[in-house]
Amino acid sequence: MNPSTVDSLRLVGLDPDAVADIVDRALAEDLGPDRLDLTSVATIPAEQTDVADLVARADGVVAGLPVAAAVFEAVSPDTTIGLKAIDGQRVARGDLLATVAGPTRALLTAERTALNLLCRISGVATHTRAWADALAGTGATVLDTRKTTPGLRILEKYAVRAGGGSNKRMGLYDVAMIKDNHKLAAGSITAAYRRVRAAFPDVPVQVEVTTVAEAVEAVAAGATFLLCDNMGTALLREVVSAVDGRAELEATGCLTLAVAREYALTGVNYLSVGALTHSSPILDLALDLRERK
Repeated sequence: MNPSTVDSLRLVGLDPDAVADIVDRALAEDLGPDRLDLTSVATIPAEQTDVADLVARADGVVAGLPVAAAVFEAVSPDTTIGLKAIDGQRVARGDLLATVAGPTRALLTAERTALNLLCRISGVATHTRAWADALAGTGATVLDTRKTTPGLRILEKYAVRAGGGSNKRMGLYDVAMIKDNHKLAAGSITAAYRRVRAAFPDVPVQVEVTTVAEAVEAVAAGATFLLCDNMGTALLREVVSAVDGRAELEATGCLTLAVAREYALTGVNYLSVGALTHSSPILDLALDLRERK
C-alpha cells in the first residue's frame, strides 16, 4: 500500500492493516485462487496503460476514497490515484471524485472491488447525513448499532462518522450493554448491573430500559447511559424528566426520518438507527476509462 494511502487511512481512524485484509479478501472473492481476471488478460496487452475517472452518478456523500485507493494499489503498485474530493464531502451527479492511472489490466481488475466498497461506504455516509441533517439544532446525535455487514464493520462505522453520525460501540468487547435477556438471566436490572461492575469495573455500561420504573432503577444502581427501547415520544419525555440529567439517554426502535426530529426534541441525547448500516442503499459511482487518442 502506498505510504500516502496508509497515512490517509490513519488520518480518518482506519487501521491500514485491517483495511488491507478486507481488500485482500474482497479481491480473492472476485479473482479466485489464481487471482485471474480472464477478460482483461485476454483482451488487453500487459504493457498498456490508461487513465480512468471515478465519477458520481448520483447526489450524495462520498466516503471511502482511501479504501478504493488501497484496492487499486493492491492489484498493481504502479497505479496512481489523484483524489479530487475528500471523504464526507457532498457530491453531485457528474462530479469527478478521483483519477486513476496505471496498467489498464489493473484498473479493470480492481474496478468492481473498489466500487463495491466505495459505493457501500458512501451509501452509508449518505444515509447518515440525512439523519444528521434531520437532527441539526436539536442537541441529539445519530448513532449506529452492531447491525453491520459481517467483515465490514470498521468500514461501515467509519462511514457513519463520515456522514455526521457517531459510533456507539464497536462490538461486545468495548462497552457492556445490559439488554432484556441479561436482565432476565440475572434476575433484575440492579443485579445485572452489579455483576458487570464487579467483573469489569472500568468499562462503560449501558442499560436497556422499556419503562420509567426501569429507568429509575437503572440510575439508582449507578447506570449513567440508558437505552430507551421502543418508547413513544410521550414516554420518552417522562423518562427524561424522571432521570433529570443523571444519565445520558438514547432512543431506539420506532425511528424513521419522518419522526426523527420529534424524537430528538423529547430531550434524549442520542437516536440509534440500525438502518444506517443494515439498510442503506449504495451511492451510485462509476469508473470510466478515458478515450484513447
